Amino acid sequence: MTKTAVTFRLNGAETAIFVDGGQNLLDVLRRGVGDLSPKYGCGQGGCGGCSVLVDGTLRLACITLAESVDGASVETAAGLADGPRLHPLQKAFMEGFAAQCGYCTPGMLMAARALLDANPDPAREEVVEAISGNLCRCTGYEPIIDAILAAAADLRGGAAR
Repeated sequence: MTKTAVTFRLNGAETAIFVDGGQNLLDVLRRGVGDLSPKYGCGQGGCGGCSVLVDGTLRLACITLAESVDGASVETAAGLADGPRLHPLQKAFMEGFAAQCGYCTPGMLMAARALLDANPDPAREEVVEAISGNLCRCTGYEPIIDAILAAAADLRGGAAR
């Protein structure tokens, strides 16, 4: 099998790796570079556990060809915190008990990040729509929605709606 050199910025750090033709981004992130935050769920783009941002756009890493991120910026949940300082989304998820088993959390965080980057003051319905591609089997969606709205308010420096 032919290998292709792929260079991208992973959470701000230049990353270079050889990938197999047809290899998906999730496999490269987890096995190739050791970022275990995107989760393998369904492998078919249906659960959102592998959600990442590629040049600011929400993508499902399990169905994204690794070769397609050459030259791009890839962000995962592992890159949200600033050292020991949690991102407001992470803090809101923790304080709002928006995670139980935590398996869906990285994908939910990235879907929420994409939403808040595009719309810093979303309505509840917009949050519901933004996370609609992410499945949670433990927490239920209400604490997650509430946490995203709380993080949005925190990022704006104001009170929740």
